[in-house]
Amino acid sequence: MTEVLLARARAGDDRAFQELVEPYRRELHLHCYRLLGSLTDAEDMLQEALLAAWRGLADFEGRASIRTWLYRIATNRCLNAIRDGARRIPPSPVPPFPPPEPTRRSETTWLQPYPDALLDRVPDQGPGPETRYALQESVELAFMAGLQRLPPRQAATLVLRDVLGYSAAEVAGMLDTTETAVKGALQRARATLDRSLSTGHRVAAGSSQEQELSRRFAAAFVARDLEGLLGLLTDDVWLAMPPAPHEYHGPAAVASFLRASGAWRGQRRLLLVPTRANRQPAYGCYHAEPGEQVGRPAGIMVLTIVGAGIGGMTRFLDNRLFDRFGLPSLARTGEYAPSRPA
Repeated sequence: MTEVLLARARAGDDRAFQELVEPYRRELHLHCYRLLGSLTDAEDMLQEALLAAWRGLADFEGRASIRTWLYRIATNRCLNAIRDGARRIPPSPVPPFPPPEPTRRSETTWLQPYPDALLDRVPDQGPGPETRYALQESVELAFMAGLQRLPPRQAATLVLRDVLGYSAAEVAGMLDTTETAVKGALQRARATLDRSLSTGHRVAAGSSQEQELSRRFAAAFVARDLEGLLGLLTDDVWLAMPPAPHEYHGPAAVASFLRASGAWRGQRRLLLVPTRANRQPAYGCYHAEPGEQVGRPAGIMVLTIVGAGIGGMTRFLDNRLFDRFGLPSLARTGEYAPSRPA
């Protein structure tokens, strides 16, 4: 069947081409997201990669599978975009209040969340003998942030080898390099990434423990119960707010920011609408002005749960993402309760 479709596509049948690549579209989109860290850029790069594949059908010699050929094109398109500065770096927002001095400033301000609704549509290829990370691990925000801090070719090598399970020889062919270079890049990427990832116990996505912690977080956050919220955090908790570069690490630093944020919020009510991102519990945040019955978008909060506590909070300040998550443009007070599972 593949050979028939390939022959028709080479003859100029665009419908045959679409049928040929459709089984791989969603996983290629996720691949572009891993390399670029941006949902928006991944959508653009997927279209560029498929267009390049359509135009380059005559060069496909069949030595590798269609899937591997498409991954080669998508990987190199992403690397070219990063090299050429084509990745869109959003401007840093101006804080609406004087924030406390951050613990550090992040350079990966382009990071965006990935809706679980899209992850659910990615075909399960099953872990290969070369894989090191399961799907949940390889899309979590800490992993994604770690990838963005790697040199691009190291990140691509790690994803192709440890996430997708391609052999060193296959990756060398995709990146036009040698197996020795692949092994060296992979070793360096693993060492760097391992240092940036938490060693705490990873909670299963959707587990009762995850749901209970996210429920308690939502209840404390909405009630402005700072002490209750701090009691849920791990000792090495962090707070990040892309595309703002500010990061706060440790309970004291996080608490100082939450106090300043709470003072600015004043009498505005905070509403949380549950969703999921990167196989992690998440909430659409809304601010309701005093006396108003609806809340307006105020970012998407993604929780990183480690062991028996919340190890990270990432609040994405780009409200244009609400549409991608199927979140309402307005949230009515009383309609969403913090006790709903995330």
